[in-house]
Amino acid sequence: MKEEVQKNPERNDNTQENKEADNQKKTDGDLKNKTENIISNEDKIIELEEKLVRSLAEMENQRRRFEKEKEDAYEFGGFIFAKESLSIIDNLDRAKTSIQNDETFKKNKDLNKILENFEIIQKDLLSVFKKNSIEQINCINKKFDPNYHQAMLEIESENKEPGIIIQEIQKGFTMKGRLLRPSLVGVTKNKSKQSDIEDKKSKKDHENKENNENKK
Repeated sequence: MKEEVQKNPERNDNTQENKEADNQKKTDGDLKNKTENIISNEDKIIELEEKLVRSLAEMENQRRRFEKEKEDAYEFGGFIFAKESLSIIDNLDRAKTSIQNDETFKKNKDLNKILENFEIIQKDLLSVFKKNSIEQINCINKKFDPNYHQAMLEIESENKEPGIIIQEIQKGFTMKGRLLRPSLVGVTKNKSKQSDIEDKKSKKDHENKENNENKK
């Protein structure tokens, strides 16, 4: 037996080489697996970091939204109350107009004092509104703006360009720059062709009438 081993030294060398090769492959395989595991772990870490960043960004956005909602609630907390309070102004205007047009009150010697009291109450109320940043919209002779005005009727005008407010039907108000209620207004428009035809016909009839009278 010993003789056979001694007679085949090449076979022993090959076996040794094969073992070394197998060991090297195993080592390479282990190294590859470790490398892959490291890369996989790094990818997981990067993914977790991205998720963490997104979560923090979302939390910051929520915090900002909450702060904005809190500011708006503080800033415009009385918005609905202020809007409903405008009916007092409307009722004062209606009452004043009704008294002015009432024949019985027209004969009353105290009519002017009554109207003056209405004016005082109205001014005091507007003063309270102004202290709370509620401002009346000044619209007469202003260009129509759909952000602050609501057109209720159109009025033909030769003296003003189209879209100019020449009548205020109901007062409009803002609160801290935000529209509380639009002004209800009447705006100018171009004179219609039908009106021009009627004016020309009326002018012609007037001229014919004058000519006939002159002939007589």
